[in-house]
Amino acid sequence: MTESGHLHPCARCARVQKTCCQEAEILVTQGDLARIAAFTGRSDFWERRVATDPVYTQHDPADPEWRNGAVGPDGTRAVLVRKEGGDCSFLGAEGCVLPEETRPLVCRLYPFDYNYAGFTGEIPSFCPTEMLDPGKVGMVRVLGMDLQRAERWRRMLYTELGIPHERTEPRQAGPQA
Repeated sequence: MTESGHLHPCARCARVQKTCCQEAEILVTQGDLARIAAFTGRSDFWERRVATDPVYTQHDPADPEWRNGAVGPDGTRAVLVRKEGGDCSFLGAEGCVLPEETRPLVCRLYPFDYNYAGFTGEIPSFCPTEMLDPGKVGMVRVLGMDLQRAERWRRMLYTELGIPHERTEPRQAGPQA
């Protein structure tokens, strides 16, 4: 429940089978694995497997290092295990059962669209707009996302994927030789 007593948007969407927790393959970093294992006392919540959707492993010219950091040489990725039926194993009746700072970084960053250089917009594809709170436009506002925290998480994600920190800085045009 939110402070206002209403169901969290993720819980409302989950009830109608429309969340990223039900439709996306959730990538986890080694840092994510350590945080979740420390919180849950378990290690059986993740697996390495080939992505079922090829979009997860395609080369993206706007984010050239992503594939190398997210996909192993054998073509597999570390992802959260799903329950029978497809839900994320951490999706509960009120939304995610993990505390915010324990959740996988890609989950914390949703619905931001991003690359190594920064944020590029918002991804609307996993949340049905009819579930949005009246008067709020976009999931960033509905979820009350904070851009400073999101930027910290974005940098953590790229660092944990092994993408050099200098590559996560926006590239500045300098003097030409």
